[in-house]
Amino acid sequence: MIFKIAAIGIIVAVLNQLLVRSGREEQAMLTTLAGLIVVMSMLMTQISSLFSTIKNLFGL
Repeated sequence: MIFKIAAIGIIVAVLNQLLVRSGREEQAMLTTLAGLIVVMSMLMTQISSLFSTIKNLFGL
């Protein structure tokens, strides 16, 4: 999971730099925002799974 997030971060950073240097700041910002949304959705599923496991562990 950590490696997936790191890979997405590296890809987004490279795309961001390429787009900024070519003068497309708006697309660079949207690429960064899309990368953030993808990572947050990945984390939300894992956090939901964690809370579900804790809930089952304590019988709540």
